Amino acid sequence: METVTIQKLVHGGQGLAELSDGRKVFVWNALPSEKVVIRIIKAKRSYAEAIAEEVLEASPERVEPREENYLATSPWQMMTFEAENRYKADIVAELFAHERIQLPVQTNPSQSVILSDSEGSQEILRDAQYDMGADAGGMTVVTAGGEWNYRNKMEYSFWGDDDGLHLALHQRGSHGKQIVQGSELALPALDTGANAVLAELQKLQPRAGDLKTIIVRVSQNGDVVAALYTKLDKFTKMSLPSGVKGLRVYHSNPKSPASVPTKLLYELGDATLQDELLGKTFAYDVDSFFQVNLPIYEKALSRIREQCQADPVDMYAGTGSIGLSVSREHATLVELDPATVAMARVNAEKSGVTTDVVEASTEKALEYIVADKPVIFDPPRAGLHAKVVERCLEIKPPQIIYLSCNPATQARDLALLQESYEITFFEVYNFFPRTPHIETLAVLKPKQ
Repeated sequence: METVTIQKLVHGGQGLAELSDGRKVFVWNALPSEKVVIRIIKAKRSYAEAIAEEVLEASPERVEPREENYLATSPWQMMTFEAENRYKADIVAELFAHERIQLPVQTNPSQSVILSDSEGSQEILRDAQYDMGADAGGMTVVTAGGEWNYRNKMEYSFWGDDDGLHLALHQRGSHGKQIVQGSELALPALDTGANAVLAELQKLQPRAGDLKTIIVRVSQNGDVVAALYTKLDKFTKMSLPSGVKGLRVYHSNPKSPASVPTKLLYELGDATLQDELLGKTFAYDVDSFFQVNLPIYEKALSRIREQCQADPVDMYAGTGSIGLSVSREHATLVELDPATVAMARVNAEKSGVTTDVVEASTEKALEYIVADKPVIFDPPRAGLHAKVVERCLEIKPPQIIYLSCNPATQARDLALLQESYEITFFEVYNFFPRTPHIETLAVLKPKQ
């Protein structure tokens, strides 16, 4: 155990401090200016990771977490929501300053709110219909208002003991698990569905060690679907749980810790859902990628549609929720996963938009990045492939719209694109309240 003082919060969500031997330490359950007693959970030559076990001097922004196991899924429960949004703005501002990203002075003529940094050196105007969480250096965070019960998807592990089978979550900083009934972040119908599946599983009395996880999703109209991932290549047929629209049972490679389908063992009911975004209906599978916080996602979609100057090419299209929402007459959707491509084609038929759906990875579909169409990027956390950046700099599409779930890799990519592009619009979103995760939207045009 060692006592440290926290300097700031960093990208990833931990507090930064310094150990007595001079190494940096990244501390969970810690806020800036706090003096805490830490337990090291990972030690490397140049840095360490730790959890604050005792708070000796607490920040005024610290609050009591709602859940005992909050560090597992939502490690920012221990601060006020206002502080959370401000720290997210601080983190993005620091990441972008490090990469020397030139952000624009935004103007929205209708119902504007002016925010400025402490020295008044930068002004950013925002539309007042959006809920503003915080500002840092003129940077704001857009929220949907609610900080709890927003997730439409959860993934639970399992734990078995003398009392039977339980839902569980992995504990941060150990190999242990914490038994749970649900999550404060989840929509209530989602946890009801998870426990309904658990009740049916308990009748079969499987070994917890033979099960990986259960994924549960709920649509805006309350339909619940689930997917069970087991290490077994055969699994006893169970009944469709009460209140659950569809359930898939997958064999998943026991040599891999990830819950990835190896083989579909069976399906009960219909494990697909539908949700509406900006007036268009989107279908998706229980195991498709689809945003987990739809109210804030719709706000980002509205901004993208407002900013997009022509029918675009969507290069990480998923089920088509961005490309089809934004397009007026024609959309080009590029997506790698075959099952997700099938859903994108279903959604394209419903959308009233003529659509080309391309099954390929973005870096192998570079010819679809063209000089006369805006291009939309919503990549995974790794950001854009180097070949994608090179193609944009070579071809110079008239507009790049880049939605990111990782501002660090987005800042890296924007620093490269700044060679030929300037940012015309930028916004930060709190897609995942009570967690450190941040979503950012940048719109770029070629330099004159």
